Amino acid sequence: MKQTKKAHVISHTHWDREWYLPYEKHHMLLIEFMDTLLDTLERDPEYKSFHLDGQTIILEDYLQVRPEKKEILTKMIKEGRIHIGPWYILQDEWLTSSEANVRNLQVGHDDAKMYGDVCKVGYFPDSFGNMGQAPQMLQQAGIETAVFGRGVKPTGFNNEVSGEAFESPYSEMYWESPDGSKVLGVLFANWYCNGMEVPTDKEELVKYWDQKLAGAAHFASTDHMLFMNGCDHQPVQTDLSEALNNAKEFYKDVEFIHSNFPDYIEAIKAELPDNLVTIHGELRSQQTDGFGTLANTASARIYLKQMNAKCQTLFEKVAEPIAAIASKMGMDYPHHLFTYGWKVLMQNHPHDSICGCSVDEVHREMVSRFEKAEQVALHIIDEAMAYIKAQLDTMKFKNISEEAEPFFVVNPTGWEKSGLVEFKLEVAKKYFGPGYVQGAIDDAKEAKVPTYKIVDENGNELKGEIEELGLHFGYDLPKDKFRQPYMCQELKVTVEIEKLAAFDIKRLALIPVAEKAAEEGSLVKDGCILENDFLSAKVEDNGSITITHKATGKVFEEQCIYEDHGDLGNEYVYFMPLGEKPITSKDAKAEIRVVKNLPHVAAIETKVTINIPKSANEQLDKEMRELVWFTGRKAQRVEETIPMEITTVYTLERLSRGIKVKTSFNNQALDHRVRALFTTNIDSPFHYADSIFEVAKRDTVPSKEWRNPCNAQHQQAFINVHDENVGLTVANKGLNEYELLRDGMSTIALTIHRGTRELGDWGVFPTPEAQCLGHQEVEFEIIPHGAGDDVYASYVEAYQFQIPFAAMQTVVKEGAVKEYAPIIAPKAAMSTMYSSLKVSKETGDIVTRWYSVSDQEENLTLEADMPMYMSNLLEENHGAVDHTVAVKPYQIITLGFGK
Repeated sequence: MKQTKKAHVISHTHWDREWYLPYEKHHMLLIEFMDTLLDTLERDPEYKSFHLDGQTIILEDYLQVRPEKKEILTKMIKEGRIHIGPWYILQDEWLTSSEANVRNLQVGHDDAKMYGDVCKVGYFPDSFGNMGQAPQMLQQAGIETAVFGRGVKPTGFNNEVSGEAFESPYSEMYWESPDGSKVLGVLFANWYCNGMEVPTDKEELVKYWDQKLAGAAHFASTDHMLFMNGCDHQPVQTDLSEALNNAKEFYKDVEFIHSNFPDYIEAIKAELPDNLVTIHGELRSQQTDGFGTLANTASARIYLKQMNAKCQTLFEKVAEPIAAIASKMGMDYPHHLFTYGWKVLMQNHPHDSICGCSVDEVHREMVSRFEKAEQVALHIIDEAMAYIKAQLDTMKFKNISEEAEPFFVVNPTGWEKSGLVEFKLEVAKKYFGPGYVQGAIDDAKEAKVPTYKIVDENGNELKGEIEELGLHFGYDLPKDKFRQPYMCQELKVTVEIEKLAAFDIKRLALIPVAEKAAEEGSLVKDGCILENDFLSAKVEDNGSITITHKATGKVFEEQCIYEDHGDLGNEYVYFMPLGEKPITSKDAKAEIRVVKNLPHVAAIETKVTINIPKSANEQLDKEMRELVWFTGRKAQRVEETIPMEITTVYTLERLSRGIKVKTSFNNQALDHRVRALFTTNIDSPFHYADSIFEVAKRDTVPSKEWRNPCNAQHQQAFINVHDENVGLTVANKGLNEYELLRDGMSTIALTIHRGTRELGDWGVFPTPEAQCLGHQEVEFEIIPHGAGDDVYASYVEAYQFQIPFAAMQTVVKEGAVKEYAPIIAPKAAMSTMYSSLKVSKETGDIVTRWYSVSDQEENLTLEADMPMYMSNLLEENHGAVDHTVAVKPYQIITLGFGK
């Protein structure tokens, strides 16, 4: 007897919250869609269920306009007719940080619980590739199956599926993380629209299902075939029950099921064959022609990536650990503020948002969201620091000087931290009062600011710089009375902090002195060389630098050459005009000057000018409007050129292992890409990129199927090239695109600007603001290193580059905290990386997360006065453990501390 095949039809809509239409236009369409969905579910008992795109934010967006629908919506979710979660939003995994991916999972689970059960399916329908640690992350959240659309099979124009060859012969496969965690993977081999708009007409449905059944059977490893009844912003098919009932009449050997993911997954698991392929790690479509990976979204609208990196760092690396420290002192941890702030930030994390591949209106609104998120993070930091300030005793400074101006510095990271702290400090503060407004202004204005030195509690002087900024208006916002305005003299204080322990606090003060002795020493040699104990960097005539790593003697030449190319592509894909040669600063003549020369920090500024074409020619606009696919475009850049002056400031700190670089320019050209180049001359077939809970090892030469001349890829904090002796790490702040050039010199190319005129994809959507005209400024750090643990030390330096110290002014006073001990004292192998320290919303326990970037098992010790237990990404208690635990190769480990 012939085996009956099962056609699992899962109704859904892939709801891009904003994309080719502004958010509110999509929002209004969502309200209409949800109204129709609820009406269909109520009216048609045969319409079994609907998958709500794996993201709970849809519920918020709907109920914001339709609060009266909450009861019926909750009813449908509890009855299992609407499936929600596990995410808050459908993020781009590469452009959102490790912890942002975790918060997305946590918030999605928390929100789903308010309505009913969370759908335990790792749903990645349209992520532009998938992170290698996803299986481990999903398993830690109790999710055993991932469903995804990209990463292992080519997709082309308008998401059309192309080609037969991909890593698995089936839609079903196993997917394994570097640590060995494995989940079942289900690929939308025929995309997530292969069951949309099922016809009810009996002639049409035969043509429809003959094609669809054959297409699904071609990839299915079992008799269960998946049909996704929906697509991007697809309206509800209200006559689906009729369509399926009609199909049953014509296909007696097929069972048509209006299904859902839990039922479909359970069904295929019972019949999976023994020969399923296991795919490993990152899914980046590397076995394709390379044009559909969409990796160049990492360089679309770089300003968005920079704002995102700043906000993520403020929340996860500053606000959360400092609030945890304050909570240990007695402060109520502001879970509600963190949830709100993270949600505002994550509303910018959907793939078409953070990728910069939407219409201009979308990205204008994103800027406002980033600004709002930043304000929330800074408020939490201020409140937590103020609480710590209230607890800290600073009476030791009274013994040093009656006029001491104390302040304190917090290291919010899980590593010992050295470097410079820069913050504002106020003296001669005069509060306004009845009849004393102009007097306060005059008194503050006339106040003489003493000469100060910076000391610790024992009177030891620290290296630093104090700059008078002049008269300043400020105000206090007391908790128990009206605002208190004042005038003061403002100072900018820069102080060198050396080896401050993880999560530690250091109390310092400005002490008046009759005359401050000149500090001895200089980091500038011969007017063009920056040098400390670790490295020497010579500024060359063309503005690039030559770095000598002292421990190995390795010389890295041609660091920070600038390169300009045309771009005929779009927000998704970079495409260089055919036959074009790069324009570089290699032969430029730089203006060079020393802008800072102190014993603890020095800086040299260079200015170079390169002449670049003003724009692409008129043919590009014609080809764009005629929907000529970018690979077929014949446009070139115009002959008219304009000068682009690039200013670079190279900064070396006394205690730093790298050269910090700030590059700025006023972009007035269209349709082009600018990169900074770093020649390594290291012979290695691999390179290493910071990614989500891993430093991914990637092939420098792509697969034989690759045709794209550009092999740009994603990074988070850094890119690294090394061999068995030496290496170079280039860290960044919000510069997510790099390429390892196949030039025989293993040159790192870091994209610092890309401008394009259209969205791309399925239609004509001009995006003039994606040209990113005007002032641009980027930051990165060049870190040479040796072998062994020195490789990992360069990674730590790169992570620390993103994370500032926190500092706040206080007063001489008694406080409850006389001697401070860090909340936890970590002792970790160099290859075990710190990720987060926060307080669990569910339990109120301190939780911290670390991860291994090594293939060796290492011990992690967390000394604390609290019992410790093993946890997971959802911060659940999995049992007590000793304060020293073994971290397995590539493991993500979360540990909690009970009361």
